[in-house]
Amino acid sequence: MKIGMSLAYSGEGFRETVDQLVELEQAGLDAVAVREAYTFDAVSQLGYIAARTENLELASGIVQIYTRTPSLTAMTAAGLDYVSDGRFTLGIGASGPQVIEGFHGIKYDAPLGRTREIVNICRQVWRREKVQYEGRYYQVPLPADQGTGLGKPLKLINHPVREDIPVLLAALGPKNVQLAAELVQVWEPLFFHPGKAHEVWGESLEAGKAKRAPELGPLGISTAVGFAVGDGAGELLQHVKPTMALYVGGMGSKDQNFYNQLMQRYGYHDEAEEIQNLYLAGKKDEAAAVVPDELAHAVSLVGSEDEVRAQIKQFADAGVTQLNIMPLRPGHEATKSQLETLKSLL
Repeated sequence: MKIGMSLAYSGEGFRETVDQLVELEQAGLDAVAVREAYTFDAVSQLGYIAARTENLELASGIVQIYTRTPSLTAMTAAGLDYVSDGRFTLGIGASGPQVIEGFHGIKYDAPLGRTREIVNICRQVWRREKVQYEGRYYQVPLPADQGTGLGKPLKLINHPVREDIPVLLAALGPKNVQLAAELVQVWEPLFFHPGKAHEVWGESLEAGKAKRAPELGPLGISTAVGFAVGDGAGELLQHVKPTMALYVGGMGSKDQNFYNQLMQRYGYHDEAEEIQNLYLAGKKDEAAAVVPDELAHAVSLVGSEDEVRAQIKQFADAGVTQLNIMPLRPGHEATKSQLETLKSLL
């Protein structure tokens, strides 16, 4: 089981944060992801982190599939893999209409089809093949009747460190999860409930794995967990709920919220509806209070050392290969100490 974490969106005190990240690497942190929603881009920050660290695995967490051409996505991944000496994982995802259409001004359509075509084109680029792709959503080179007619197949000038850069796909919906199990090295769900994972995603995962190429190897699963271990950790579970309420209640529209749909699939239909109604009405604290304790606990890593050890086993038994901790105890020294304790429990 690998232990990772994500950097915050804010970017405030970035150099100090990376200084602390170097210490966490020495304390046993295995991986770090840099998010990209509608904040600073992830790529520049990942390049800086690559220069400051030695063994830490790096990932984009995530870059949106609509915001870069497939070839630029491949070039970017190859560049980050180059400056990190082969430590980069390309994390991609569809995001949602509010960000893609509202911030980028790009139509949000066909996330499944676009994801498949982007990954296929990326792998052509990394193999240094002349990129020639005739897909439904992407045609490379652009057909003559759609452009100047001067485009020609090209291959990447540089030689990538790896031609099989790992790809991580953030996915929650059944069809998207099936695509992840078929197409990429790592699947990243949010609010992963190990006790209900098979019930909710088992059919999709099996359908995808049935089409999976052997050279991809076993599917890795990477998921974020609220984290606190030791005396008084249980009291910190309440800090998980505001984040869950934000996603279940406010990430997306009333009719299209992937996280709300997931909570319903876990069996919390009434709670999901109430959280969304309260959150959209501006009653954020009340929405957080509706999040069931049992659900908050199931998707977290919170408790005594014995309890956390048991939770780790539950995640591992459900197929999770990396836990991305979100420390609930404030302060860098607390995070470092908690990480060292966690590593001793693995």
